[in-house]
Amino acid sequence: MGLGALFGLVLAAGTTVIAKESNSEPQAETQTVTLPLEELRSFVEVFDRVSSAYVDPVENEKLLEGAIGGMLSNLDPHSSYLPAKEYKKMQEHTKGEFGGLGMEVGMEDGFVKVIAPIDDTPAKKAGVQAGDLIVKLDGEPVKGKTLSEAVKVMRGKPGTTITMSILRDGVDKPIELELTRAVIQVKSVKEKLLEDGMGYVRISQFQLRTGQDLGESIRTLEAANDGALNGLVLDLRNNPGGVLRAAVDVSDAFLTGGKRIVYTKGRVEDAQMSFDSANGDILKGKPIVVLINEGSASASEIVSGALQDHKRALIAGRGSFGKGSVQTLIPLNNGGAIKVTTARYYTPSGRSIQSEGIEPDIKIDQVKVEKLKDTGFGRIKEKDLSGHLMGENESNGSQSDEKASETEDESDFISTDYELYEALNLLKGMALARQMQAE
Repeated sequence: MGLGALFGLVLAAGTTVIAKESNSEPQAETQTVTLPLEELRSFVEVFDRVSSAYVDPVENEKLLEGAIGGMLSNLDPHSSYLPAKEYKKMQEHTKGEFGGLGMEVGMEDGFVKVIAPIDDTPAKKAGVQAGDLIVKLDGEPVKGKTLSEAVKVMRGKPGTTITMSILRDGVDKPIELELTRAVIQVKSVKEKLLEDGMGYVRISQFQLRTGQDLGESIRTLEAANDGALNGLVLDLRNNPGGVLRAAVDVSDAFLTGGKRIVYTKGRVEDAQMSFDSANGDILKGKPIVVLINEGSASASEIVSGALQDHKRALIAGRGSFGKGSVQTLIPLNNGGAIKVTTARYYTPSGRSIQSEGIEPDIKIDQVKVEKLKDTGFGRIKEKDLSGHLMGENESNGSQSDEKASETEDESDFISTDYELYEALNLLKGMALARQMQAE
């Protein structure tokens, strides 16, 4: 395509069609855009010179895709161009099955930054952590690559390996990891019953079915408990987000009808959205503790922000990632798409999530706790004294260690997951306070 033909094509493009991907089908809004003709002349001139003078022939499609990618990557870390293959992979990701390493990533200072590894994936098993900076992939520097190019390198045939060099806060030298690619099949919701009738639900990311899966998990826990739960720990740690509709569904599950969950503000009319709860509270007011950390982003922050603003849950952990912007996927005629930031998220009280994140009500530092070994020489109590006055409920026989052993088993995760241990203690306190108020 020559200079004149391309410039004529540019002049003919007097309007831009913005396809807004909402919760169902994309809608289109046509809006007149004033074109910067002088800048476009410069662009066309550069295109023509590179096309004709570059040392090797370059396909026009490659040049134009590079220009589109550069335009979007210069806006913010979440706006990008997705060629047809990458767009297809993103759609697979949204449905919960895709190939790769299993982590949500973004760009920071030219490096790939890990927002959060996904549960039960090669990245999580290899020890990748939220906040890690990936500086090399298979020995090749990441600097200079776009996010799409870096992701393309990380994805590949299941069973093949890739080496990563990462920088981590508090570690002096790069960490070398070898990961084996796999087909990532993510079960976004997992549950287990804790002590005293307390439930635990872990959401690893927000997919189309997450709201439905959450309801099934709650029913499973109630069946295991032989009745309604006394409270719930909702674990959103290292959850990178996902589908907006799923975040609304999860929030809706714990709020009574008619309460605002989240709203957005943007420049175009379709970017102004508001979502309210429509269903009843599935737990009927039972206490909730939501666990978040620096890897909780986007949809995770919508849920925790909504429950915090409505005082429906106690938020515990550490400040979240702060990804409070809305990306709209706009399909293109070439089979690809562009992902453009079109709005910002706001919690029901009007707080902007972008760059601020959600601050927990109760901060739980990231610590490692080890139990002290029982030496058998604890403090002496009245009952240990020879010839002590017997208590009314005390038997003459030796006391069984059965109860002590049971308590030890129940609190095993004090050393494996201290944050969950603290969340459970908070939940017990909330349940007890609720019971005392009812009496």
